[in-house]
Amino acid sequence: MATPLWLAGCVAAPKPSVQATLPPAPPPTLAPVEVEPAAPATQPASLFTLITQGPVSAMLSYSEKVRSLNGNELNAELARLGEPGDVPTAQMQTALALAQTRVPADLARAVGLLQRVAANTSAEARPLHPLARMLAARYLEQRRIEDDRDRQVAQLRDAQRRIDQLNDRIEALRAIERSFARPANGAAAAPASNGAKPAP
Repeated sequence: MATPLWLAGCVAAPKPSVQATLPPAPPPTLAPVEVEPAAPATQPASLFTLITQGPVSAMLSYSEKVRSLNGNELNAELARLGEPGDVPTAQMQTALALAQTRVPADLARAVGLLQRVAANTSAEARPLHPLARMLAARYLEQRRIEDDRDRQVAQLRDAQRRIDQLNDRIEALRAIERSFARPANGAAAAPASNGAKPAP
């Protein structure tokens, strides 16, 4: 009878089941939220392009804008721009608007503004140097072509005026010739119509 008790004493008693308890997960780290940028529709197109794509793209976009303006709208845009001062972007915008007026004096002023941008060594002006030089050369060529055209138009007007003067002189000479011919024809026809015999 002792043997079963001894065997029973050797049997290990079952250990109570222990469930693993995990610590709670830490809350996720939240990054600070930046201020949401203004939507493109709430900013001027040139300013938004300047911020997002750079000054050259902004100037190209502005050039497309002013090309579509009529005379009154262009004058209003120039009034809005005002004097550009020494700001390179304002100088180039004013030059682009002036080049669309088709006025020789405005085109000359546009060339001057672009040359000032090209000569400006500031950090704001340096990205605009290639575009300013290209536009200045293009506007100078445009001005030369327009000057040649105006000169040719003036020459044609002068030639037409001379032709008109020569035609007037020719017509005056013909009128004098006709006035000399009328009395002779009338004197020769008068005796024949009266039936008078010529004196011996």
